[in-house]
Amino acid sequence: MFAEIFLQAWDALRRNPLRSLLTMFGIVWGIAAVTLLISYGAGFRLVMVTLFNNFSQAAVIMFPGQTSEQAGGERAGRRIRFEVEDLKQAELESPLIRKICPESIRNLPVSYQERVVNANVRGVCVEYGEIRSQKPMEGRWLSAEDFTERRRVVFMGDWLKKKLFSGRPAIGETITIRGMRFQVIGIADQKLQVGNYFGPDDRSAFIPYSVAGDLWDTRYPSCAVIQPIAPLFEDKAEAQFRESLARRFGFSPTDKRAVTGFGTSNIRPIIDGLSIGLQVLLLFIGALTLGIGGVGLMNILLVSVTERTREIGLRRAMGARRWHIAWQFLAEALVITVAGGVLGAGLSYFVVWIMPPLPLMSELFEAPGKGDLILRIQPATLAASFAVLMIVGLASGLAPALRASRLDPTEALRTE
Repeated sequence: MFAEIFLQAWDALRRNPLRSLLTMFGIVWGIAAVTLLISYGAGFRLVMVTLFNNFSQAAVIMFPGQTSEQAGGERAGRRIRFEVEDLKQAELESPLIRKICPESIRNLPVSYQERVVNANVRGVCVEYGEIRSQKPMEGRWLSAEDFTERRRVVFMGDWLKKKLFSGRPAIGETITIRGMRFQVIGIADQKLQVGNYFGPDDRSAFIPYSVAGDLWDTRYPSCAVIQPIAPLFEDKAEAQFRESLARRFGFSPTDKRAVTGFGTSNIRPIIDGLSIGLQVLLLFIGALTLGIGGVGLMNILLVSVTERTREIGLRRAMGARRWHIAWQFLAEALVITVAGGVLGAGLSYFVVWIMPPLPLMSELFEAPGKGDLILRIQPATLAASFAVLMIVGLASGLAPALRASRLDPTEALRTE
């Protein structure tokens, strides 16, 4: 029965091929718009999440500050400066913290032969590389032996390497930091990141914390880099760290100015809000475009109902029921919708195939190819597009189908 209805619908569409094709064009354009806009939104989110993960997948950066509350008889405004031993004790007392890494930072001249660049030199621990997503493009990250043996080795950001060495190989070369010679053991992959402190990692040099003490006073770290046992425990890990220091320094655990900080949990909602908001907006625009095509389809089918009023009356007089008539017009709407959807999907793949990567963040970070947005049509994207398409197709065909099914057979047969 349904096969016969769809064959009749196809035959009806073949009688007016130009009108059917023009109607289908609106559907083709609509489904292509929905698919491409969803793909753009997904690509934008992927770029932003990648930039976020380049900072860290789970980290809290804590800075010493000044007390703002009176506690234990101490006045407000007291300066807090924690030492490495304080951080080790806090790590032992905080079950939700996997590792606390002291970090001491100075902006110093870094030189190679005749070239000199002012850069952030960071004294860090071994685990810092994992916590802060320091991925070597060449060479390696700092090892435990570098710390215990106090080796004068340095891991450099990509920007700093280019400034000092230009196109020359850097691994194994010797640079000078404040008159002290360091061997280059690794170069970071070019790093595009959302969120940084004391400057981008790409423009920094990383040395063992034990060796940094030979260059400057590292008794008081600039900050503490905390790795929670899992990303969802970031806020609680920060609270445990603050409570531990509060007991040692005699300030209130609720005093967030005594020890300030931020973490990936602070950045993640911004990234999610921005990317998801854009995705919803693009989906709405695409659905609106597809809806316009659906309105065109509905108007054409309403015109078709008017033109075929006598035919409808004749079919009703020969015994066709109302749902037969309704299903025929719904079938015509679905045939146009599905055919337009298939052609629109093909058009989407063609556009994605010919479109070059879009330089979304590449220009901002001066990293050609690194922050490009690449359109990709995922199966889930195509499924979502077709789901919207079928809703539009059914909604567009419903009004003409109901109108046709409710025609009075006697009056329909009298229509000229």
